[in-house]
Amino acid sequence: MVNNEIAVARASYDAYVAKDRDAMERLVAEDFHFTSPLDNGIDRQTYFERCWPTSYSIEAFSFIHLVAQGNEVFVTYEGKRSDGHRFRNTEILTIRDGKIAAVEVYFGWSLPHDAKPGGFVNPK
Repeated sequence: MVNNEIAVARASYDAYVAKDRDAMERLVAEDFHFTSPLDNGIDRQTYFERCWPTSYSIEAFSFIHLVAQGNEVFVTYEGKRSDGHRFRNTEILTIRDGKIAAVEVYFGWSLPHDAKPGGFVNPK
């Protein structure tokens, strides 16, 4: 049996790939907040204004980890943009009453990694 929180999380990524804003709006709670290295607790309206347009460049998500713990879903995915660029991120989605109440995004890295295997990249 599929966990309801995981089904909600998957549906949000599917909506992003399908560019289905109506579906996404049905999944996002009215008091939703979104935090990332670039966004500090922005509200639902600001999320749709600022973040939703990136859906038009997203072609696919492949899930590495999709784990529910209580009302949170921990997601690590590899994303693919329409220009071929690939990247890996981790997100924590808080699900309440079948809707996404909050998202925390932790940016990962580009694929392939900018550093050679066993190496590193100096910060800019």
